[in-house]
Amino acid sequence: MRLHGEVSFDEDEEEVVMVPAAALSSSPLNGGAVPVTRLVVGYALTKKKVKSFLQPKLLLLARKKGINLVAIDDTRPLAEQGPFDVILHKITSKEWQQVLEDYHEEHPEVTVLDPPNAINHLNNRQSMLAEVSDLNLSSFYGEVCTPRQLVIMRDPSSIPTAVAMAGLTLPLVAKPLVVDGTSKSHELSLAYDEASLSMLDPPLVLQEFVNHGGILFKVYIIGETIQVVRRFSLPDVNTYDLLNNVGVYRFPRVSCAAASADHADLDPHISELPPRPLLEKLGKELRGRLGLRLFNIDMIRELGTKDRYYIIDINYFPEFVRPDFIPA
Repeated sequence: MRLHGEVSFDEDEEEVVMVPAAALSSSPLNGGAVPVTRLVVGYALTKKKVKSFLQPKLLLLARKKGINLVAIDDTRPLAEQGPFDVILHKITSKEWQQVLEDYHEEHPEVTVLDPPNAINHLNNRQSMLAEVSDLNLSSFYGEVCTPRQLVIMRDPSSIPTAVAMAGLTLPLVAKPLVVDGTSKSHELSLAYDEASLSMLDPPLVLQEFVNHGGILFKVYIIGETIQVVRRFSLPDVNTYDLLNNVGVYRFPRVSCAAASADHADLDPHISELPPRPLLEKLGKELRGRLGLRLFNIDMIRELGTKDRYYIIDINYFPEFVRPDFIPA
């Protein structure tokens, strides 16, 4: 017997409702009940992720495709719930990760999206881009690399010296080292001058800023499926900016859904999407190296070039909020 309920969508009420999953395991026909094979996807998500992810369009599509979305209660033993065909999760606590690893060891037939040990690779920006740096991915369609970066663990006063020794060029983008799902972990700062570097708050990663026309490409990867959207990003920095700006400029959230640039009137040289063959090769390589099937990469094209791209971030189970993202 399936525990909990399926998340379904009531088209008349236009709201998410809970329907007992057992009630959907059969359908009446000539007065009887005929078993219906359905894929059961258990989900263990934060309240914020449930609200953003389980949108009506997705719920309708899941129902049409024969997929039951079943809430997992992380306060109860996982072995007492299910059975599941797939477990979809985004809970970062070590306790949950251990529960999930133990469950998967007992039930290897269940697909876990994604393994906790693979996700942990993206929780630290020092290791996040390591696999990309090792790719050396270049082809007829373009080159993919990462910005030069430096990790600072402590002592802000030592940052100017560390930057000089590493030979990094200002301005520098500063990002929190740890990615823990909070809004703060997605904040970034732009430091224009050497003196302002001591104002930063370690532990952090410093990345050389690359002019990119103020447009960022968010590349969503779900298995072998790839979808790309344009987002507004930080504006380019020129010589005048460097000479006339000092200090640290903080940006609470860049390239969020509200910053969509898909319908903006942009220079075609800036807005042109990365070539599909390049993205397919990149997606295949990263899936294999990271061991992930549900993630997105933030990619920029260096201003003035046609085919030089930089990956500046990778996120597990991102916010799929574009209304037309889900394929029909």
